[in-house]
Amino acid sequence: MHRPRSAMTHSEVEMASRSRRQLQSMGTHGDPIEKLRLLCLSRGAKGILTLGRMFRRMDDDGNRNLSLEEFTKGLIETGMDINEEEARQIFHFFDSNDDGNINIDEFLIHIRPPMSEFRKGVIEDCFRKLDKNGDGQLTTDDLRNVYNVKANPKYIAGEEDEETILKRFLANFEDEKTRDGKVTKEEFLNYYAGISASIDNDCYFDLMLRHAYKL
Repeated sequence: MHRPRSAMTHSEVEMASRSRRQLQSMGTHGDPIEKLRLLCLSRGAKGILTLGRMFRRMDDDGNRNLSLEEFTKGLIETGMDINEEEARQIFHFFDSNDDGNINIDEFLIHIRPPMSEFRKGVIEDCFRKLDKNGDGQLTTDDLRNVYNVKANPKYIAGEEDEETILKRFLANFEDEKTRDGKVTKEEFLNYYAGISASIDNDCYFDLMLRHAYKL
């Protein structure tokens, strides 16, 4: 199995560059939600994933809701170039019932780049193949059943053991600050939503994932 980033680095770099150019053309005006989406994409495929992880870490009571204060703090902690007024505008857009909270899941669904049902289906097929025990998250135990490390050059050379290689694979989908060795289906989808935004052709996207995960 190929590491996901190695096969897609070029497209991802192009996407990040394109997003930065679009941000510059927006200047100080424009839709703050689109600005936040572009800021995420300018960081590569992990941008939206990192934002989601940061918000989930702040959700202490597990109700999947954030207050304006928590939302603004989360944006600042991720280093996003969003001022407080823009954060307030985004928050109030998603606070549809004016109860002073926004749902994390709904926010992330709207902020990630749109994807066709076809692309979502391919990504979900890949996740299902990896998630051997069907618990909705990927761990090194899942990967042992589908990722044979014996062909990995670092394993052959004796530089890394199986556990280290499997953890390195999962790290592709995680941010250093929020790494926990577990990747949920949502995080997997968020990662590939970023990759999807860098690839215009559906057939090429399909081929890339099928080749990477040997579907």
